[in-house]
Amino acid sequence: MGKLYIVATPLGNLEDITLRGIRILRQADLIVCEDTRVTKKLLEHYQIKSPTLSYHQHSNQLKSDRVLSELSQNKQLALVTDAGTPGISDPGGKLVAAAVAQGHRVEVVPGPSALTAAVSLAGLAMDRFLFLGFLPHKKGRQTLLKKIAESEYPVVLYESVHRINKLLSELNQLSPLSQLIVCRELTKKFETVYRGTAVAVSQQLKPTETKGEFVVIIESQKRK
Repeated sequence: MGKLYIVATPLGNLEDITLRGIRILRQADLIVCEDTRVTKKLLEHYQIKSPTLSYHQHSNQLKSDRVLSELSQNKQLALVTDAGTPGISDPGGKLVAAAVAQGHRVEVVPGPSALTAAVSLAGLAMDRFLFLGFLPHKKGRQTLLKKIAESEYPVVLYESVHRINKLLSELNQLSPLSQLIVCRELTKKFETVYRGTAVAVSQQLKPTETKGEFVVIIESQKRK
């Protein structure tokens, strides 16, 4: 049986990878990437020559079968996402489940995660929190937003540059007094953390700063 390593990669700063992560990527017979072009920058930085294969949310069954076929040849594969830890708000979990079902060994090589990075920056009581990843664009979105406003625990979301202003507007309508921590471009050159109500954060966000990915933490009103 083969072995699939789940390797966490830097959010932005290329120095934020573990020594073990570098070693595993160098030894891998194949690196399965969300986007080979993004991963190539990391591999070139550390002079890693291992071959790559793309695997993302739009990959078909043939691509999954290819990965499983490589594992069946007793090969060592590394699964990486564009940034952070695979399996969190990406299709990595499906590949892990398929590999486990066929009896292959799966090991994690922990490291960077936008979720844990933002939680550590929050300055809130985060011993318990609810993580919802990316909210749906339409169906079920309003239902989830109402649950967020009523949650007894802090809620952590991922949001894209295209919808951050929409999310802030929605949160202001549902829970205008809730305090937010909005993290932008974590570990990158223009990393910024905004704090305050949805209105206050909106006022801090300049049009030129709505770039990159965001992690949004909504403080629970019920735990105060």
